[in-house]
Amino acid sequence: MLKNNLYIGVDLGTSAVKLLLVDGEGTIKNSISKEYPLSFPHPGWSEQEPLDWWKACTEGIRELLTGFDASLVAGIGCGGQMHGLVSLDDKDQVIRPAILWNDGRTADEVVYLNETIGKDKLSAYTANIAFAGFTAPKILWMKKHEPDNFARISKIMLPKDYINYRLTGVHACDYSDASGMLLLDVQHKEWSEEMLKICDVRRDQLPRLFESYEVIGTVKKEVAGELGIPENVRVIAGAGDNAAAAIGTGTVGDGDCNISLGTSGTIFISSDTFGVDSFNALHSFAHANGKYHLMGCMLSAASCNKWFCDEILQTKDYAGEQKDITDDKLGRNNVFFLPYLMGERSPINDTDARGTFTGLTMDATRENLVQAVLEGVSFAIRDSFEVAKALGISIEKSKLCGGGAKSPLWRKIMANVLNIPLEIPQAEEGPGYGGAMLAMVGCGAYASVQDCADALVKTAKVIQPDPELSARYEAQYRKFQKIYPAMKALFQEIK
Repeated sequence: MLKNNLYIGVDLGTSAVKLLLVDGEGTIKNSISKEYPLSFPHPGWSEQEPLDWWKACTEGIRELLTGFDASLVAGIGCGGQMHGLVSLDDKDQVIRPAILWNDGRTADEVVYLNETIGKDKLSAYTANIAFAGFTAPKILWMKKHEPDNFARISKIMLPKDYINYRLTGVHACDYSDASGMLLLDVQHKEWSEEMLKICDVRRDQLPRLFESYEVIGTVKKEVAGELGIPENVRVIAGAGDNAAAAIGTGTVGDGDCNISLGTSGTIFISSDTFGVDSFNALHSFAHANGKYHLMGCMLSAASCNKWFCDEILQTKDYAGEQKDITDDKLGRNNVFFLPYLMGERSPINDTDARGTFTGLTMDATRENLVQAVLEGVSFAIRDSFEVAKALGISIEKSKLCGGGAKSPLWRKIMANVLNIPLEIPQAEEGPGYGGAMLAMVGCGAYASVQDCADALVKTAKVIQPDPELSARYEAQYRKFQKIYPAMKALFQEIK
């Protein structure tokens, strides 16, 4: 029976790959995490070596299967960091380090696309406008600044698709991940001929497109031998990390919402029909269930707390730093934090934006600043939440996942800033769990993504907002909203 098989879910993140071994009933049998380097060769740049991803994945899969019957592995599904530019030559060798989603070097290219080509045209071609993190601006940057490398490009890939290629030898991409390249006609699910011309990209340089749950191929013989798994293991197209995480939390029905507090922060709204925010403040992407979604993405979320604790406070005791932030202090903090450590995407789309602490006084405490970081990220998520509400989308509740969601304090702050109940999934495993679920569907263990989500995703607890606390945070949010507009011109001067 297919549900007795094992499935590998891959979460190819920015700092590490997390691998899950899951059975057909959704039980996580094992998990392994392997870190790899992240390079910042210039201020605002962010790169990684694809070979480091592959090394971490192969070593991790072997460890993951230790003590288990590897012959039961039926499928592999990968969720991965989006937008990164992986360029291969005609021998399928990596040309240069991958330019990542949080890289901010493409400000000029974004201006060219949005202002010279025009936002209206971009939205008509792709349902989105240009953001610094998207792939198309990176391609234009490479064409201008590294013409020799650009001329060598035979294939353009996204990070998780490089892993799938190494597994199968197939150049493939799914619609959800391709949506974030600014090369896909999202509504019609095909490469945009207009965007290919603008970026000087040939169709044969792009991978074949699949639905996220479709099989792209089986594991190559030599790779199967290296990993100790059968050659007939199916590799599923997989999904961008946010779409995969949404699958993992069961966010697949029309109007369902998921908020993720990972390295980046997202608000993800599932939809059965295609739709575009007229201001393009939210991304309009394909979903991993074969339908669509709207998404707001902030570049620095849980990474803000990690930065503040690791680099400034010199501690990794995140829970310890939050223990003295009691309920009576919530909604009453005089210190505010703008979480724009890498610039910002949704909804302000400003690569020059920077992080700030505002309201510091001589009596400001360590706890005030930690609290301000958690609140600032929550307020920034609400910025995208407000855009969705302005579109007439009614969000009555949301799932909450990601590393930041493990903090009881942050959960409480988020529920009250948004003033909605937040459901915490039983399996808080993000994109890796969604990847495993997509593998189950691709292998036939479940008839559809919806069936798989209905069967496997359970809610562990619900965080309810408190009316009094929500009212306090409403007033705080109105103050927060005024800080970025007041700082915007200065950010352009100090970049």
